[in-house]
Parts: sequence; C-alpha cells; structure tokens
Amino acid sequence: MNIAQNKKAFHDYFIEEKYEAGIVLEGWEVKAIRDNRIQLKEAYVVIMSGEIYLIGCHVTPLGSASTHVRPDSIRTRKLLLHSEEIAKLIGKVDRAGYTLVPLDMHYTRGRVKVQIGLAKGKKQYDKRESEKERDWEREKGRIIRAANK
Repeated sequence: MNIAQNKKAFHDYFIEEKYEAGIVLEGWEVKAIRDNRIQLKEAYVVIMSGEIYLIGCHVTPLGSASTHVRPDSIRTRKLLLHSEEIAKLIGKVDRAGYTLVPLDMHYTRGRVKVQIGLAKGKKQYDKRESEKERDWEREKGRIIRAANK
C-alpha cells in the first residue's frame, strides 16, 4: 500500500534500478506517516561513511504527539539495506555518475519501506520528449475509446 510518491523523480531522472530499503523511524514519525503527513518531493539519498541516509524528507508531526519528544520534521533518517547492496550502490554512484533518489514510501507486511532508485539525470530535451510521448499515449487512448463507441 502506497503512502507517498515522488512523481518529480520520474520527470527529472531516468531510473535504472530500484531497491527497497527499510527506514529507521521514531514513534511519532510512524504515527504521522500512518496519518499521511509525509512529503518526498524534495528528498534525496546520500551515502556517508558506508551508510545510506534519506535527507529532506518532511514528516509533519501530529498535534497530539507526546510532550516529552521534540519532533524534528526534516531530520536525517538512516536507510537499511544489505551490505552487498550498499557496496554495489557506492560503486555505481562514485564511478558511473549515478545518483540515488527516493521514489516512494509504502508498507510491506506492516513495516514502512522506502523504494530508492539508481538514476541518471535527464536533460531538458529528454524531459520534453517524455512529455510528448505521454501526451501521445493519452491521445491514442482517446482515439481508441472514440472508435469503440
């Protein structure tokens, strides 16, 4: 079940590979995520000292959060992957010029997971081309529906 999507990532990048990662959350964050108070639009993924972190993901705290916790809505959150996957991603990001972007956040067996993509940036003409392609697919669907009536 999807919680949040980063549609802008598909517009700005060519997604080569996708990985599913766990995420380290605090209790108030889980409650806020269950209430759909999350935004991935400006988030990005970085590799620091052999670990992968999600930065810029905005989780709006609930008003009824506990009084002894000081919620930080844009804190850095650690992502959990197998060490082989992390090593592979480090190699691709360092050598091949790829970047890591969060694609969506979802539940898997009751746990919150983040899908990250190994991506290459699109140029402006690539973005226009993909937009034309999408418009043509939409128009083609309209034509087919009109012909079937």
